[in-house]
Amino acid sequence: MTSNTRVVVIGAGLAGVRLARRLGELGTPALLVGDEEHAPYNRVLLAEVLAGRYAPEVITLPPPTGLLRTRVTGIDRAARTVSCADGMSIAYDTLVLATGSNPVLPPLRGLFTPDRRLPEGVHAFRTLDDCLGLAEAVRPGTRAVVIGGGLLGVSAARALAVRGAQVVLAQQAERLMERQLDPDASRLVLRHLTDLGVEVHTECRVRDVRCVAGAVRSVELADGYALDTDLVVLACGVRPRTGLAEQAGLTVRKGVLVDDELRTSDPHIHAIGDCAQHDGTVYGLAAPALEQAEALAELLAGDTSARYRGTRSLTRLTLTGPGSPFDLAAFGETEARPGDDVVRLTDATRGTYRKVVVRDDRLVGGVLVGELGTVGALARAWEGAEPLPDDGPLLHLLTNDGGS
Repeated sequence: MTSNTRVVVIGAGLAGVRLARRLGELGTPALLVGDEEHAPYNRVLLAEVLAGRYAPEVITLPPPTGLLRTRVTGIDRAARTVSCADGMSIAYDTLVLATGSNPVLPPLRGLFTPDRRLPEGVHAFRTLDDCLGLAEAVRPGTRAVVIGGGLLGVSAARALAVRGAQVVLAQQAERLMERQLDPDASRLVLRHLTDLGVEVHTECRVRDVRCVAGAVRSVELADGYALDTDLVVLACGVRPRTGLAEQAGLTVRKGVLVDDELRTSDPHIHAIGDCAQHDGTVYGLAAPALEQAEALAELLAGDTSARYRGTRSLTRLTLTGPGSPFDLAAFGETEARPGDDVVRLTDATRGTYRKVVVRDDRLVGGVLVGELGTVGALARAWEGAEPLPDDGPLLHLLTNDGGS
């Protein structure tokens, strides 16, 4: 069976759905091919589903007109067709890879069963199925070990704690969310998790997953200490999903290489979102993926001047739980270099922390914890990359709670 469609988009995540919907609005229908059985959803909000704050249907994305649920198994660039697991062959004029990323599974002894599956009780945390499986497994008092203390690990640990689990978080680095936050902000995140009952171990490497009858029973740390557990959550980051591109002979480094037109080494194939590498960067964040989808939609709909020039992306996280929500945002370079100016405002009573880094009269980064009213003004100043005025604007930006 063969069908003909001008634009075919592989991947029904945020980037693929936004592109297909935008193309439809611009009069260029696309066929979106997704391999999950669920309706397309917002992966960013999976931790809120796990925490019980949202029902799964709340995070569903508005579906595009043409959606096909099947798994693409190969790309024939010469024939300009893609083959699918159900035997269908789909012809394209333009193909877009929006294949996203896969969870990184760490090289731990005992992590896989003999048939290369994860043991019972061991979960990745990347898809809605992962999330629903975890939600079904966790009960008040369930012992859980979260491996990884980045954005995903912190979100998962908080969500499990809110559901009443006894959570231990094991982080190999010296502090939480070390890629996004400075040490002071990391300490505030640590305090928030501790207040929720999470036991956090930093500079701690997990060596072994121990199972009995195919189900996890404990994890062993590098120092020989064993943590008894009912659940293990793998939150060790993600890796661009580039298998289809590699099999098709496209140029792949960290991700699928694309230019400012989001075009791969094949002029008939583009890539966007987590799988794409633009100007040396694989973003792995929602905002760049959506910006790439918008730029590519304009280009494919006929605007030959449309280009993607990169995204200055901001990380934002809201941790809900008992008491008031814990908000944080980080952008740019949160650690100062020699010669940089740093402005900090800390209010221990309100639990707020604000810091900006200025280099050569330009705002190059910042981190805010607690009240985020100033984040909009700070992000605009950072994104504009314009010299700051001379009349003391930083204190105003840090204390003005308007414009969020």
